[in-house]
Amino acid sequence: MKMTSVQMKRKLEQRFQNDDWHTHFDRDEDTFRIEWKDSKQGVTISLPGVISKWEDRQEDALDEIENHIREALRIMNDEQTLEGKEANVFPVIRSGSFPLESKNGDPLLYTEHTAETRIYYALDLGKSYRLIDERMLKQEGWEEERVREVAMFNVRRLSTEMKQEEVAGNTFYFLSTQDGYDASRILNEALLEEMASVVEGELAVGVPHQDVLIFVDVKNKTGYDILAQMMMQFFAEGQIPITSLPFIYEDRNLEPIFILAQNKPKDDKE
Repeated sequence: MKMTSVQMKRKLEQRFQNDDWHTHFDRDEDTFRIEWKDSKQGVTISLPGVISKWEDRQEDALDEIENHIREALRIMNDEQTLEGKEANVFPVIRSGSFPLESKNGDPLLYTEHTAETRIYYALDLGKSYRLIDERMLKQEGWEEERVREVAMFNVRRLSTEMKQEEVAGNTFYFLSTQDGYDASRILNEALLEEMASVVEGELAVGVPHQDVLIFVDVKNKTGYDILAQMMMQFFAEGQIPITSLPFIYEDRNLEPIFILAQNKPKDDKE
């Protein structure tokens, strides 16, 4: 018998019993919210999605959800500072439709990147991170340019070890360390130039979601077809999707390309 939202609500209430938290079940929206009583900051989750995960992995799924929510609530309640944490500031890539403000209405610090992507900046907190907003900068007395410089320096320090695979005469490279900044490595210009120097065909680059960076040495039409299908699949499966469109890297520029079977880039090789 399928679990109902009311039954799942009761399970979650047992897990989030805390004198400092308040829980609320919205029957109309089919959601469950946990928030701090004082600040009213909190997390709202969709119960159908939780039930689906529970049916697949039972209590292990709820353990994972609980850990994520507790960590998010802890971060909300802590006053985060930048001073002395320069090594923990990183850039993160998000889609062009990502919000420009935090949930509290504070403008987020960001830099335009491509037609498909935007760069935000995060303070790494270990198991999670907090996006840096303008209010945080004012409190710390940091200039925006200082954050950008520190973040770009730090992303260049990250590992660039990749797995390589040959498919239909094309070489695919996958970087996925699961450290939260895999897609951010697209900002490492030295890495991009290194890859451009070793490819024989065109260099395509993909950031379908946060936890992977894809390079492809595209040597024929089939390579574009495979890349397009791969980007769509990764984009659909990623926890934080970015863009399903790959880029062509040429002359230090990233240009998004839309791949159709009858409309490949003109210079591709048979």
